Amino acid sequence: MADVRWETAGGVGRITLDRPDVSNAVDLSTTRALAEAVTKAEADDVRVVLLTGAGARFCAGGDVRSFLGADEPPKYLHELATALEAALRRLSELPKPVVAGVQGAVAGAGLAFVLHGDVVVAARSTKFRMAYSGIGLTPDCGVSYLLPRTVGTQRALELALTGRTLTADEAQGWGLVTEVVENDTLVHRVEELAKTIAAGPAAALGQAKRLIRSAFDGSREGSAADEADTIARAVSTGEAQLLIERFTAR
Repeated sequence: MADVRWETAGGVGRITLDRPDVSNAVDLSTTRALAEAVTKAEADDVRVVLLTGAGARFCAGGDVRSFLGADEPPKYLHELATALEAALRRLSELPKPVVAGVQGAVAGAGLAFVLHGDVVVAARSTKFRMAYSGIGLTPDCGVSYLLPRTVGTQRALELALTGRTLTADEAQGWGLVTEVVENDTLVHRVEELAKTIAAGPAAALGQAKRLIRSAFDGSREGSAADEADTIARAVSTGEAQLLIERFTAR
């Protein structure tokens, strides 16, 4: 896992993109390492996942040099896009919250990492850009599916068609990130958030995440039935019983 670091402590599993010399651009090796880290994050002792990028920039997207240097660039790029989307989807479907901290630049498939996070904190100097059209390519890794659901169709089209770059404050205003902090406080803030969430009711938070993330894919009736089934199961868990007892004893 040379391209991705995995660490765990106090219920927080940390995934760090670790190719700072290429702005954490993602190639097949990085994608495989990410998939391995997501598998490690499935462990029961991991209550929250913290996603970060080493160096000055969070993620510049796909590693253009890697697929240009491949024997068959179309085949390589198809494999890369498919595998990275699958790893990110697995990350977003983990029954535990994913906190992301981003800085510097978020471009191309870097946006996919942001869109698959549940709570996203950006350093104030961060810039967000689709970037695909700048090299004659198209969105991948779930960006065309998730971006309009996050910021709206017209805003997603503007980013895709005009090459507009968003500041961190604009990204927050559009609903792309949760919070903007000063550059020198990013690491502290995301670690603080991860520890706070890890101390919470893991099962309930994981199921709340699942209910909200799945809401776009079904009917109102189906969502309501899922909510009722889920809350009925939750009330019998040890975590809920302890918290309810504390609440009623006030």
